[in-house]
Amino acid sequence: MRRLAVFAGGFSLGVFLAQYLLRDGWILLGAGLSLALGVLSAFLPWEWRRRGVILWTALSLGLGWSWLYARQVQRPAQVLAERTVDFTASLCGYAMETDFGARATVRLEGLPSKVALYAGKELLELVPGQTVTGRAQFQDAARIRDEDITTFTSKGVFLLAYGRGELTVGEGSRNSLRWLPARVGRAMAERIQVLFSGDAAGFLTAILTGDRGEVSDEAYLALTEAGLNHILAVSGMHCGFLMALAGFLLQSRKLQALLGIPLLAFYAALTGGSPSILRACVMLSLPLLAILVRRESDGPTSLLTALFLILLANPFAAASVGLQLSFAAMAGILWLTPKLYKGLIGEKKRGKAFRLLAVTFSASMGAMVFTLPLTAYYFGALVLIAPLSSALCLWAATWAFSCGLLSVFVSFFCQPLGALLALPARLAAEYILFAAKYLSAIPYHAVYTANPYLKYWIAYAYLLFAAAYVSRSAGRRKYLLASVLAALTLALTIRLGEARYRNGLDALILDVGQGQSVVLASDRAFALVDCGSANRWKNPSETAARQLAAMGCKRLDYLVLTHYDKDHVSGVMSLLARLPVDTLLLPEGEDNAGLQAAVLSAAEKCGVAARFITAEECLSFGEGTLTIYPPLGNEGDNERGLSILASAGEKDLLITGDMDAATEAKLLEAYDLPDLEALIAGHHGSKYATSQRLLETLEPETACISVGSNRYGHPTEETLLRLARQGCEVYRTDLHGTIHLAWNQEDSHG
Repeated sequence: MRRLAVFAGGFSLGVFLAQYLLRDGWILLGAGLSLALGVLSAFLPWEWRRRGVILWTALSLGLGWSWLYARQVQRPAQVLAERTVDFTASLCGYAMETDFGARATVRLEGLPSKVALYAGKELLELVPGQTVTGRAQFQDAARIRDEDITTFTSKGVFLLAYGRGELTVGEGSRNSLRWLPARVGRAMAERIQVLFSGDAAGFLTAILTGDRGEVSDEAYLALTEAGLNHILAVSGMHCGFLMALAGFLLQSRKLQALLGIPLLAFYAALTGGSPSILRACVMLSLPLLAILVRRESDGPTSLLTALFLILLANPFAAASVGLQLSFAAMAGILWLTPKLYKGLIGEKKRGKAFRLLAVTFSASMGAMVFTLPLTAYYFGALVLIAPLSSALCLWAATWAFSCGLLSVFVSFFCQPLGALLALPARLAAEYILFAAKYLSAIPYHAVYTANPYLKYWIAYAYLLFAAAYVSRSAGRRKYLLASVLAALTLALTIRLGEARYRNGLDALILDVGQGQSVVLASDRAFALVDCGSANRWKNPSETAARQLAAMGCKRLDYLVLTHYDKDHVSGVMSLLARLPVDTLLLPEGEDNAGLQAAVLSAAEKCGVAARFITAEECLSFGEGTLTIYPPLGNEGDNERGLSILASAGEKDLLITGDMDAATEAKLLEAYDLPDLEALIAGHHGSKYATSQRLLETLEPETACISVGSNRYGHPTEETLLRLARQGCEVYRTDLHGTIHLAWNQEDSHG
């Protein structure tokens, strides 16, 4: 390995250690120790000396740079946390719409880092470079996740600012050439909306500009479940398409190199400069640079150099999920793909079509092997159909990108010709979306880590193929045997996961952040109580659907909504679209946010029977019953909600939604409730719910609190103290993740 690769790898390792392993006080100690080992490496034998010195010195520099960056960039931002002050900032890009207004990434005067500014929809009318002046409340962005589950700090954003009052807008540097890529990206997005329509427009916008906001939830879900969502994330594949197009138009290699590097830099800025696109641009630029300086380049050196440059700009980028997936995928393609391709091709002559399929499959598998642990950890899924999906659709992605880009470019000068060139791009996009829809509908197209045994299978499968790789046996039979054993044990793993939920009553309080979603199961009957979250990085419908799939649920018997707050119903519309539901049960009464109408509309569209609960209903449910109590309160959505009692034999679980103590008292007076084995604490642990009277009357043995990151102080100390005095075992989703309660012959909590 080249010295540059050794240095870049050592530096990157130091940054990752600082981000994930070493506490603040140990980083400098680790840097000093690494430097000392670098000095000692000078006394190693010659064949180890140079690399040892470079590696340990680079590791020391990576640790030291992480420590210094945190103090020079993060600390000044943290000084403003929890304060409300006046500010002046300039926009770094176009704002995006949110539920309560808009959000823009800005730079504050006097701060080296970026800030995410939340304000009114007037931000949507501004352009990059303009200044805004006003007053805002600031919050530390450390450990807070964005919509894509990546932490804000990994994007260079160290503060969140919430506007208070009117903003004053200035011209700033809006006319600077610095903002040309952003303006071109916006113009391209607008042109795409003219040339294309429907999901094809959202798809082309995503792959050409990096903006996935126009992709519908249904299309994104299908692409994700089919293992094709990486097509939407602008990355090395798209840069490869761009350079292939440039190579087709520019026949001279030297001219390609001269124009390719600035073209890649411009495209990276246009698409937002994500870690995956930066990685691809650096890796493609280095071979082009090697052509100009007449030097050789190699993949590992380019990969590690790209990682070094990204982490040098922002060490916190090590926590970016996109960065980890992108670099892992490329590492798999560089190391494993050639071996797989050679094994598939063999010694015989193969046709062009076979070689194309072989290289597509090999690249997909190479990337999948190296990214599978990460996708399982971050997204909770193993998409088994991904290699087939890639083989069927990647060629179409090439057509969609190339023809789409040409059509957009030409349309600026001649719209009729641009519209003509848009036709193959639209057909390719619609083909991909069509394929994704039907591939994602294949049974067991994916398995989910909601099955607790799947993580053990993943470890087993890696050990199995590692054993085959180091085995002295030659030929393909050992890999064929490993594949058969992996497939058989995976089938067993799925069955074991489903069989785990065959108790008299199972209740799973899902970790959906600040929200609520409770799965109930009994003898192959399934119900879901609520499906919502107030945290942007949580997807309650995906969490619920994957948990139900892991339990073997093909159809949901009941979907029950306690009330119409966003943190209880935000995922319902998406869930109805992806999972068959027999009956939707909900409370009467209007809600202020219009969520009831949205839920009823989605139910009608999906052919789901909806029924309002106006009186007590006792429903058969597997080996037990579900008793639904009607609203008893008079004020607000929280008090006009449903209560649910799940019973199997002598075991009972009560869910009260967000009702307060006064409504709990009405519930106790109106109905003869049994002593409880478990209680879902009301209103996420609010001090106004889960009253002392309720606890003393029903005497629950276990209390579960569904809670996440929030500004309300949930769960409150008052509630936790009441539960402790009652002698309840307390489980919290923010501390324990998804909580599984199971009652059969013996009680168990997990």
